[in-house]
Amino acid sequence: MTAEPTPGPLLRVVNADATPEEIAAIVAVFSAIGGSSAPVRKPVPRWAANSARMRVTHPHGRGGWRASSLP
Repeated sequence: MTAEPTPGPLLRVVNADATPEEIAAIVAVFSAIGGSSAPVRKPVPRWAANSARMRVTHPHGRGGWRASSLP
């Protein structure tokens, strides 16, 4: 079993004179930019959706052949 290395800090303060308000402002800016690791998914058009490829039972009886081509 291999141990994964722990990641370093995401933010490091280089200026020793930084006030807590300045650090809070920088943290707020970076968190507003975002850090979401999940990409935004675009909506899938109905014709390209995997659910449209599933077999469905077609209506049977009178007019069933006509209804089989409708979504």
